Amino acid sequence: MPAPPVLLAGLYLALTLIGAALLSLPFAATQDISVGDAIFTATSAVTVTGLSVVDVGASLTLFGQVVLLVLIQIGGVGLMTFAVLLLSSLGLQINTHSRHVLREDLNQSSTHDLMGLVRSVIRISLAVEAAGVVVLALVFVPELGFRQGLWYALFHSVSAFNNAGFGLRADSLIQWVSDPIINLAVPALFIIGGIGFVVIGDIMEKRRWRLLSMHTKLMLVGTVALTVYGMAGFAVLEWTNEDTLGRLETVGAKLAASWFQSVTTRTAGFNTVDLSQIHDSTALMMIALMLVGGGSASTAGGIKVTTLMVALMATVAFFKQRSPRAFGRRIGPDQVLKVMALTTIAMLTMLTGLFLVSISHDGDFLDLAFEVASAFGTTGLSRGSTGELDTLGRTVMIVLMFLGRVGPLTIGYLLATRKVSRVKFPEGRVYLG
Repeated sequence: MPAPPVLLAGLYLALTLIGAALLSLPFAATQDISVGDAIFTATSAVTVTGLSVVDVGASLTLFGQVVLLVLIQIGGVGLMTFAVLLLSSLGLQINTHSRHVLREDLNQSSTHDLMGLVRSVIRISLAVEAAGVVVLALVFVPELGFRQGLWYALFHSVSAFNNAGFGLRADSLIQWVSDPIINLAVPALFIIGGIGFVVIGDIMEKRRWRLLSMHTKLMLVGTVALTVYGMAGFAVLEWTNEDTLGRLETVGAKLAASWFQSVTTRTAGFNTVDLSQIHDSTALMMIALMLVGGGSASTAGGIKVTTLMVALMATVAFFKQRSPRAFGRRIGPDQVLKVMALTTIAMLTMLTGLFLVSISHDGDFLDLAFEVASAFGTTGLSRGSTGELDTLGRTVMIVLMFLGRVGPLTIGYLLATRKVSRVKFPEGRVYLG
C-alpha cells in the first residue's frame, strides 16, 4: 500500500486528469481548447490557484463552468474529505490507511477526531458559501438579471471561499472596485476559507480568547498583522499611481481597494485593480505575501501563516538564548525543524521553477517571479505573463501549482527514509554565520 502522501498526490493527479478530459469535450467550450490548456485549467482549479490561460466566462460553456466549479470545490475543501464523507454516508468503515491519507489531506498531526473535523469542514463550507451566494446576489442580480446574476453569485462565492480566484470576467472584479458589498463579502469569504477549519472550529467551541489554542491565537494574530501590513503597504506605494489607486476619486475607495488587494494576495486570487500596472516595490511585497499564504487545514496555499510566526519566534528566541514561546506555551524543537524544512523546500522549489521558466521566456524578470510565486502559493494573481509562456513554461507552472497544493513536505516525505537508526553519532561543531 502506498504511503499516505504518495496516495494523496495520486488522487489529486487523477482528479486533475478527469477534469482535463471533461474540459476537453466539445460541448465544454465555445471554442477549441487544446489538451495542454485543458490540463493547465484543470490543475489550476484542483489546486485552487486561479491562474488561467483561457477566459472562463467567454471560452467555457455553462457545462464547462460547472465542471470547473466542481473541481474548485473538491480541490479546496479536500478530495479525501469528500471521499470519506461519501463512504461514511454509505455506512462503510474508514480503515486506518484511509485515515492517515485524510490526515495528510487536512494537514493534521494525528488521526484523532478526524471524522468530526470532516463533518465540520463540510458544514462550514456549505453554510458560508450559501451565505456568500445570498449577499453577492444583491450585486450581481440587479446588474445581470436573475439567472445570470445568481450563477455569478454562486460561482464567485464558491471560488472565493475556496481561495481559487477564478472569475467569470477577464478583468476579475475590477468593475466593482468601489462596491461596498464586493469589498466586504468577497474578502470575508477569503478570510473564512483561508484561516483554517481547525481555527474556525476552535473559535466556535471556545468563544473566549484565553481558552483558544496556541495555534488559533497565532493564526489570528498573524492574519491581522499581515492584513494590516499588506493594506498599509499597498496604500502607501500605490496611492498616487494613476493606473491603480490614483484613478479612484475618494479616500474610502482607495482604502477599500488597498484592503481588498491585501487580503486577496494571501492566496485568494481576485483583484479589483490592474496588477500589471503596480509598481515593482508593490509587486515584491505581494510576492512575499503570496508565499506566506493562509492557514493550515484551510482552502489556502503558501507555507502558511503559522509557519512564518514560528520562524519569527524562533529567530527572536535564538538571540535571547531561550526556546521559542508564545501565549504561555513553548514551541518544541521538532516544530522548529519542520518550519525550517518547509521553508527551505518552498524556497528551493520556487527558485528552481523561476529558473526553468526564465530559460524559455525572456520577459520581465519580476513579472515571471510574480507568476511563479502565484503558482506555488496557489494564489492565482497574475500580471499577464502566464498566457505568454510556452509549453515548457506552462508545464513548470502546472508542476508548481500541484506541488503548492499537495504540499512541500510531501516531497520531503518521499525523499526521506523512514528507518529509525539506533546509532548515535558524536556531536560535531559547525561554524555558522
